[in-house]
Amino acid sequence: MSIRVVVADDQALVRRGFAMILRVHHDIEVVAEAGTGLEAIEAARLHRPDVILMDIRMPEMDGLEATSRILQESDWGARVLILATFDPDEYVYKALRSGASAFVLKDIPPEQLATAVRTVAEGGTLLAPSITRRFIDRFAQRRVNTLAAARLERLTGREREIMTAVARGASNAEIAERLVIGAATVKSHVSSILTKLGLRDRIQIVIFAYESGLIEAGDHDVGH
Repeated sequence: MSIRVVVADDQALVRRGFAMILRVHHDIEVVAEAGTGLEAIEAARLHRPDVILMDIRMPEMDGLEATSRILQESDWGARVLILATFDPDEYVYKALRSGASAFVLKDIPPEQLATAVRTVAEGGTLLAPSITRRFIDRFAQRRVNTLAAARLERLTGREREIMTAVARGASNAEIAERLVIGAATVKSHVSSILTKLGLRDRIQIVIFAYESGLIEAGDHDVGH
């Protein structure tokens, strides 16, 4: 089954260029294009895409707000890949805080764009843990979110331990080795954390861990 994609960018040449690049791949179907944030929302509602390529700066409504609204409405598991001409930490944080799964620059090599779409469609992310920690250290609110902190009570002690490790940038394999458990067990715990807290992916686990006070901004992993 093809990956259904909506391309949203206010510059027609850029938008059509991305669409053309993706259309040469047999496993990707560009179902619609959008030139504004509002058009992106309407396209998502109509076509129910797997992935939306979303520009940040667009008229009527910017890509960050459009992302937030699409993901709030999505009951089919849509994912958003943010496209930008620059990568200041502030925009990265806001994009992922809005629920986006990835953030890439518009000068991404054509051959890597399809790979990025496939990665996001499969539930992956396109930010290394070190980058995630860097922008959260700088932009996350220093004051603990008491509502988020209360939600931590839903987790078991082991789940909190694994959540802390994920937030500090450890992979499933690294967590498994450190805790002397199977990688499949770690994966199961991560899935449970996502379900209990209503989170979408590992990046949102990182953000939640900081906002809830589970770990503090600037905190570093033991042994790194």
